[in-house]
Amino acid sequence: MDNCIRKLDNKVAIVTGGGTGIGRATAIAFARAGADVVVASRKLENLNKVASDVKALGQRSLAIAIDVRKAEDVNNLMQKTMQQFGKIDILVNNAGIALSKPLAEVSEEEWDTVLDINLKSVFLGCKYVIPHMIASGGGVILNMGSNLGVMGSSLSTVYGASKAGVLLLTRALALELRRHNIRVNAICPGLIDNEMGQEALKGYERYGVPSILKIITSRQGRLGKSEEVANAAVFLASEDASFITGQGLGVDGGFTAG
Repeated sequence: MDNCIRKLDNKVAIVTGGGTGIGRATAIAFARAGADVVVASRKLENLNKVASDVKALGQRSLAIAIDVRKAEDVNNLMQKTMQQFGKIDILVNNAGIALSKPLAEVSEEEWDTVLDINLKSVFLGCKYVIPHMIASGGGVILNMGSNLGVMGSSLSTVYGASKAGVLLLTRALALELRRHNIRVNAICPGLIDNEMGQEALKGYERYGVPSILKIITSRQGRLGKSEEVANAAVFLASEDASFITGQGLGVDGGFTAG
C-alpha cells in the first residue's frame, strides 16, 4: 500500500451505521488510510462483511451489533472498543434514516424514530466517547449531517430538523471540547446514490413529485457517491484538518452554494 495515503496510521476508529452506504465506504476508506475500524449497527450480518473487508486491507476490525438509540448499547460499544484496542481516536456518528413525508401526515412515532436515530444517537455517541478521548489527550468526532439540515426542503421537514440539530450540536460541542484537543465536525452530503438515497427518492415520488431526481440533479449536477463522502471523512479525521473544528463540510455538488 502506498504510504502517502496512510493518513490515519495507528488510529482506532468507530463508525456507526457501518454496515452499508456511507458507513461502509467510510470504514473501508479509513482502513485504506491505516486505521483499525470498529463498525456498529443493528444488522450483524452486514457488519461482519465490512469487518472482513477491513481485515483484508491489513487492518484490525470488530463488528458490534447495537441500537444507537439506547444508552446502554452505545456505552457498551465504547467499552468493548477500549477493551479490544485500548483507545478511541475517531468516532463517526453516521447512523441515520430518511423520511420524505408531509409534516401533517407524520405520526408522533415517526417523529420520535427519526429524531432518536438521527440526533439522539449523535448525543449518545459523543457523550460516551468524550471521557475516553479526554483521557487519551484528544480525538476527532465526525457527525453525519445533511444539506437538508442547512437548507429547507418540502417533504423533508422532520429529517431536516434532525440534521439541523446535528449541525448545531457539532458547532457547540466543538467549542466545548477545543481545550481538550478534540475536534468536532459535521459532513453534510447532498443526495447520495445508495440505499438511503434511493429510499428518499421513492418517498418524494409517492407524494406526487415524480421529477424530484431531475430537480435535485439540476442543483447538484448528479447523485453523489458514498466513497466521495468517505474521502471527506478521511480528510477531516486526519492531521490535514488539524485546524478545522466546529464546521459542516458540504459534500453536495454545490447544492447549498446558491
